[in-house]
Amino acid sequence: MRGILKHYEALLPLGPKTPRPDLGEGGTPLVHLPRLGAELGIDLWAKVEGCNPSGSFKDRGMVLAVAKALEGGARALICASTGNTSASAAAYAACTGLPCYVLLPAGKVAMGKLAQALLYGAQVLAVRGNFDRALELARSVAGEGGVALVNSVNRYRLWGQRSAAWEICDVLGDAPDWLAIPVGNAGNITAYWSGFVQYRRLGRSTRVPRMAGFQAAGSAPLVLGRMVDDPETVATAIRIGHPVNASKARWAVRRSDGFFEAVTDEAILAAQRDLARLGGLFAEPASCAPLAGLRLLHSRGELPQGIRVAMVLTGNGLKDPDAALRNAPTFREIDDTREALLEVMGK
Repeated sequence: MRGILKHYEALLPLGPKTPRPDLGEGGTPLVHLPRLGAELGIDLWAKVEGCNPSGSFKDRGMVLAVAKALEGGARALICASTGNTSASAAAYAACTGLPCYVLLPAGKVAMGKLAQALLYGAQVLAVRGNFDRALELARSVAGEGGVALVNSVNRYRLWGQRSAAWEICDVLGDAPDWLAIPVGNAGNITAYWSGFVQYRRLGRSTRVPRMAGFQAAGSAPLVLGRMVDDPETVATAIRIGHPVNASKARWAVRRSDGFFEAVTDEAILAAQRDLARLGGLFAEPASCAPLAGLRLLHSRGELPQGIRVAMVLTGNGLKDPDAALRNAPTFREIDDTREALLEVMGK
């Protein structure tokens, strides 16, 4: 698979002097989930973004942001992150030879994501504060000495992330009725909406889906209608109380007749377990907020039956195995005999 800069070159803001870094991002599977769909009475599909090179959807926007940074003469990258952005920025910094500085909220990042950033060679700094404070710090030094900020306030990040919407339309032949997506810093829901609008205007689809954004109950500023100073949730990727793209996300939801909804951590972990057991897909907790949300709507009689829903699984479950193991059954130890194995199997 060619990376998105080559595959969707005509739809992206690329010039003859724009570098084309490529880790093979994009082209992720769109998986049909008949068992879970039958439970909900819908035609359910999952966009498995954990199959991107660094294990999350962030690679789609990062490759374009880094390409434009290189075109503009950047000499280093900087980002604040709850984990996935740091992994992606560090990966593309590594492949292009740029230094990378990562600001993480101390004690609030899943170890799998932290390990990625460190192994890719980024300089990782744990900030004694939450994500919002880390982003403030990153923004305060952006532009100094050729340092490029590659958070989602960088417009090229969101433009590159549109490519997932294009891929969904390419596979299904049209846009789905609904797009169900987790919402943290609120850039991705904006990017999907923009991508669907762009495709419709080009005549490559006939509609824009209803955008359904799901947040964790302990970190739900767009649901509450106010910012959250101390967000808390097991879904670390969406543990953001002051989303920088809030106004854009509200616009995308309003224009698509969509909505925001909050789900509990318990519902998120149950959805993670059942997505694995009933769908064969292992996604990090934040990715499972949409399934938890669809279940909540179904229980309230607010999920239209028979509609086609594309659900975005933003990151791989191996990003945060500790969260999954807290919710998983334990294993059994047995003797190394055939009889012991048959006994467990009930034979």
